[in-house]
Formats: sequence, structure tokens, C-alpha cells
Amino acid sequence: MNRENKRKQYEKGYYKTHPCKDVFTCRQCGRPVFPVGAGTDHRNHCPNCLTSLHVDIEPGDRQSGCGGLMEPIAVWVRRGGEWAIIHRCRRCGALSSNRTAADDNPAKLLSLAAGPLGQPPFPIDRLREMMESLGY
Repeated sequence: MNRENKRKQYEKGYYKTHPCKDVFTCRQCGRPVFPVGAGTDHRNHCPNCLTSLHVDIEPGDRQSGCGGLMEPIAVWVRRGGEWAIIHRCRRCGALSSNRTAADDNPAKLLSLAAGPLGQPPFPIDRLREMMESLGY
């Protein structure tokens, strides 16, 4: 890559309109991450551990100075049935939503989806009593 093209790469908004073909090493699990197989031009998280980096304020702008690890905390279903990962920055607490990729770890995605079922906001041993009091 020549110097002029490299300079353009760091201009505001470059990543919004240009695919990101960079190979990187995940700072959480240490695995190499390749854009091939993601099913998208913008790979933004590790397909193994689903961790991301806090580099954007708006998607693709690369304007965040935080640089903290964005841990996956939940999944949600977008209109049309597409899953997205909710990330929270360990450093500043910012939340963001990222589309899942074709090669994401399905076991990790399912564990994020089922996580709240293992920690209900009520005592599980009183579930029968609660249901009976509600008329079920």
C-alpha cells in the first residue's frame, strides 16, 4: 500500500464506504481473525470469543479514543430475524450493537441468548408458588 492510499485509510468515514480486509489478532483470546468467511465487508469482532474493540463512536468512523475491549453481554433479534450482539466496553461502559457474522461461534451465541434464563430475577424454587398465585 503506498503512502497516499494509507493516508486515505485514516480519513474520517473511510471504513463506512470501503471494506475492511485487515487480518488482526483478538486481544481477548489471541486467535487470528480473518475477514474471509464473515459474510460481510466489515469484520468488527472475533468469531471465536465475540469480543470487539471500542474504536468507533458511530459505526465505521474510527473516532473513539477509548480503545477498550468490548465484551459480548447479550444478543437481540433485529427486524427480519437477523441476530446482533450487544457489546459493553470494559473501560468506559459504552454499549453498542453489532451484526453477527456467518462464522461466529454458535455455542457462544446461544450461551449469550440463554444466559438470562440461568439467572432469573426471582427465586426459582418459588416459581410454582408464584404461578399458582397468578392463577396458572
